[in-house]
Amino acid sequence: MNIVLIDPPPAEAELWYIQEARQLQHLQQHLKLQVGEQLKVGIRAGQRYLTEVVAIDAQGVALKPIMSQPCPGKIPLTLIVALPRPKVLRRLIMDSVSLGVEKIVLIHSYRVDKSYWQSPFLQQLPHYIDLGLEQAGDTIAPQIEIYQRFKPFVEDVLAAQIAAGQTAWVAHPYAEQAMPHAIDHPCSIVIGPEGGFIPYEIELLQQNGCQARCFGTRILRTETAISYVIGRLYQ
Repeated sequence: MNIVLIDPPPAEAELWYIQEARQLQHLQQHLKLQVGEQLKVGIRAGQRYLTEVVAIDAQGVALKPIMSQPCPGKIPLTLIVALPRPKVLRRLIMDSVSLGVEKIVLIHSYRVDKSYWQSPFLQQLPHYIDLGLEQAGDTIAPQIEIYQRFKPFVEDVLAAQIAAGQTAWVAHPYAEQAMPHAIDHPCSIVIGPEGGFIPYEIELLQQNGCQARCFGTRILRTETAISYVIGRLYQ
């Protein structure tokens, strides 16, 4: 935890408070926080601040803001991912948020097990987003969208709302052209499930504005491919 996220305090408040049990446990067990020390705090969807700890008791930690600090910038990327296994989803969301992805879209595909959509992990996305923001010292959560039907998403959303306004690529290990390096503009990237998209899905994506690109002959896990392609595009 490199920043502590709190809800916006009242405008007239002179002191701010940390009262979430998870955050308090971390501050006590790992940071051994003491009165008088400085602590980095982020207002959700707002600024980051350097604060001073003025009191610690059973109810929480009281803070006095000292100065505001800039937030790290976002990557202008729309990341479209076939819903992975629940445990992979947790890591995928946290890592993508930490890296600064601006928008994350979770979609269905032929090789996505339908049981994944009933996973309680989907209900915990706000928690994973918070963990990713705290890791990166960020306060602005990415936009999250979920679509459980592949074809309607591709034809109605991807084609009309996403690919129509920016470059869109689908990562495909058998594509003839390579994924570009170090771009300087917004884009969308589509990542398939562990078994990859089936030929019909690749064809439908290409018909609706996506260009198939590869980044080597190795077949990577979903979360590995995402980290790699983000670093490649926005190094």
